[in-house]
Amino acid sequence: MPDTAENQQAYPQPPQQQPGVGFPLARMAAFFSLSCGAVLDLAICSYAGKGHSELGMLRKLWDVLRPGDVMLADRYMCAWHEIFLLQQRGIDSVTRLRVHRSADFRRGRRLGKGDHIVKWRRPSIIRSIDWQTLKSLPESLTIRETRVQVEQPGFRCRTIIVATTLMDAEEVTASDLAELYRARWNAELDLRSLKQTMQMDILRCKTPELVRKEIWTHILAYNLIRTIIAQAASQHDVQPRSISFKGAIQILEAFQPLIAIQGERNSTLRYHLYRQLLHAIATHRVADRPDRFEPRLRKRRQKKYDRMMKPRHEVKRDILKGLAKN
Repeated sequence: MPDTAENQQAYPQPPQQQPGVGFPLARMAAFFSLSCGAVLDLAICSYAGKGHSELGMLRKLWDVLRPGDVMLADRYMCAWHEIFLLQQRGIDSVTRLRVHRSADFRRGRRLGKGDHIVKWRRPSIIRSIDWQTLKSLPESLTIRETRVQVEQPGFRCRTIIVATTLMDAEEVTASDLAELYRARWNAELDLRSLKQTMQMDILRCKTPELVRKEIWTHILAYNLIRTIIAQAASQHDVQPRSISFKGAIQILEAFQPLIAIQGERNSTLRYHLYRQLLHAIATHRVADRPDRFEPRLRKRRQKKYDRMMKPRHEVKRDILKGLAKN
């Protein structure tokens, strides 16, 4: 966001950067609907501080979840205490096993090849709670661990361990867990749609209050577009995620003059126009490329400018004195 005194006070830049060189930095976390991609809730805070970690933001957001829901998340959310609290609320979780944990499939109750149920011992220290609360927690947590072999060439990982509280191996098979965790990548695509397609990657407001309004305005517009996509998918009996988000924005921009002309003149004409809009949106389908992979490289070259290592007013003063290049 813009480097103003108000933004710096609410969302300070990392301490490693000199004043006047960096930008105010906010941390945001969101729950996305796996079926349609809509944002269910969003949390905004500074990048550092007590309760401002990703797990801390999870605890602020999980009231949006209801009993019977399943939280699908990456390995950072694979934390003993958070999984236990979610389970107490009747919410199951599917995450990837964290690096500091190792899975030994010779132990526990075997469900199949590379699939078993084990008990995770309670951590000796949980920084988010006090000692007495820690002692009141159960000694262990029952977790299902499933090994997923990635055979498709081009993927970085060859083996993934999925940790979940979905214990019924007949209702949720190992292949179901593998497909479900693979669908987690949709969250990354939704973030890309929100930040790049909706142009929210660089905020423009100069005060924290307006910054938050700007963020929530983007969320509102994003969810409205997702709603229209879901209506188009329902009308044409297709999956919402099979419709292009960028294509929907382009169709809405193309129909905008017609919608403005119709106004409140004729409800029948507006109804037919809206049905034509949904039909046009439904025709912009995303190609089915489940095994697509791309190199993690950037083709576009960066501009050959030096980095600004001093505050702007100091650089301009040096230019006037002839001590720096313009």
